[in-house]
Amino acid sequence: MAPGKSKPDDWPRRKTTLMTMQPRTDVCAMEPDSPTIPRRTLADLLFILFLRLVAVSCFWFGLQYWAMLVGYSLVGAGRFDLLSLPWKVASTSLAVLFPVASLGLWLTVSWGPVIWVLAAGGQILMYGLLPDIFGPNKLIILLHLMVAAVYCIFRLLLWLEKRRHRRQVSVDLP
Repeated sequence: MAPGKSKPDDWPRRKTTLMTMQPRTDVCAMEPDSPTIPRRTLADLLFILFLRLVAVSCFWFGLQYWAMLVGYSLVGAGRFDLLSLPWKVASTSLAVLFPVASLGLWLTVSWGPVIWVLAAGGQILMYGLLPDIFGPNKLIILLHLMVAAVYCIFRLLLWLEKRRHRRQVSVDLP
C-alpha cells in the first residue's frame, strides 16, 4: 500500500476519533482585524433607496397595465381584445417590462436600470413621438427624464467617490 494511504476498513475508526476530540480551550480565538465587506457610504445608501423607490413605481406601472389589459380598469374599455394593434403591442410590452424592471431595481442588479430604460423609453416614444396614436402625456415623459437625470447624478457621485477612495494611500506593511 502506498504511504499516506489508509485502508478502507480503518476509515470508520478514524471518523469516530475525530468526532470525539474535545476542543482546545488554551488557544485564544482571533478577532477579525477588519470587516470583509466595506461599509456602505451615505451616497450608496441613498442610491439604493432611490432605486427601490423607482422599483415601487415601476411595479405600480406594471400593475396598471395589467389591470387595463384584463379589463379591471378603464371600465373594461382597455381590455386586450378591444385595443388597437399599436396599443396591444405597447401595453403588453410594458406590462411585462415594468415588473421585470421593478425586480431588477429592487435587487440593485445591473440589468435593472437597463430594463427600466427600455420601459421608460417605450413610454417616452408612445407619448412623446406618437401622441396621435397614444395621446399626449407630458407628465410621464417629464417624470422619466427626471428619474434618468437623478440616476446619472448618483452614478457620477458614486464614481467620484470610488475614484477618491482608490487614490487614498494605504500602508499595509509594518
